[in-house]
Amino acid sequence: MKKAALLSIAMLGLTACSQGVQTMTDRTASPCGDKPNCVSTQDQREKYQLAPFTLTTNANLDSIEQAALKLPGAKTAVKEGGYLRIECTSKIMRFVDDLELKIDGDTLVVRSESRVGYSDFGVNRKRADQLREQLKQSGLIE
Repeated sequence: MKKAALLSIAMLGLTACSQGVQTMTDRTASPCGDKPNCVSTQDQREKYQLAPFTLTTNANLDSIEQAALKLPGAKTAVKEGGYLRIECTSKIMRFVDDLELKIDGDTLVVRSESRVGYSDFGVNRKRADQLREQLKQSGLIE
């Protein structure tokens, strides 16, 4: 019985720590850190790098947002200027990852990173691949 109670308290503590961030600066220009829980179009290191997202002429922040919101657990956290931050919450543990998107000329800067933990087991790369597919299906990237 004590083990079950202790486990429940630990799980509650972990999920409480992973909840929303009220303010966060735009990190799209920053490379990923050294933990394998981040991918970015701006990072040149192979294990963190994403191929460029080249926008079509009909792409805008609103249409990109609609495509991104089709991702599992996605909700808009910040939308201003050409910048968009989507929070993606996992179903079971309720961990929050940040998907940051910024229009820079004819390209979309993409950065997806876990807020907590060391490894993400490839979740952020998978999310970026799903976003790429959504944007292609919507005719927003080449």
